Amino acid sequence: MTKFQMIDMAGKSLEEIELSDDIFNVEINEHVVYLVVKNILANRRQGTQSAKTRAEVRGGGKKPWRQKGTGRARQGSIRSPQWRGGGTVFAPKPRSYRYTTPKKVRRLAMKSVLTSKVQEKELIVVDQLALEAPKTKALNEALKNMGAAKKALIVTADSDKNVVLSARNLPNAEVSTVGTMNVYDILKYDSLILTKDALDKIVEVYN
Repeated sequence: MTKFQMIDMAGKSLEEIELSDDIFNVEINEHVVYLVVKNILANRRQGTQSAKTRAEVRGGGKKPWRQKGTGRARQGSIRSPQWRGGGTVFAPKPRSYRYTTPKKVRRLAMKSVLTSKVQEKELIVVDQLALEAPKTKALNEALKNMGAAKKALIVTADSDKNVVLSARNLPNAEVSTVGTMNVYDILKYDSLILTKDALDKIVEVYN
């Protein structure tokens, strides 16, 4: 078990907690992380690009000139791809880029990025984020006190309306739950802030 210092919203040190070595101290597998990030970005692609083929372009029903005897190259339609205003040869069409990676690969990637956050001293464990009401200023002050003034991903055990609304206007903060956090977002933000309840839930899910 790895010893880790837990703090409060004011940045004051509280008790030392233990991090599971099975989650926060594994051998980092960069290739697996790459595969999962690639999968996440592919699943986010809209795939709405579209262009018309020669069958879909308006006009071109009449042969422009007779087949032989004009001295010009034979043509069958003014909407052929080589004509201005013609169709596209291999026109892109709406499609889904979604695919899935194996569960074991996703779990290993998650453990790898959590381990990297510990090793790079970018993990912050806070006892709780107690906001009585949605207050952006209060959350921003708490982030500064905790040493997460740069881009920070806040992970709570369950959806907390006050925390979500408080972070909504902060360009440097994003809120997620244990169930919705992903490898890409953890890598994207400089600091990973876990509440004690979120940490317990991560251990429960990934152990």
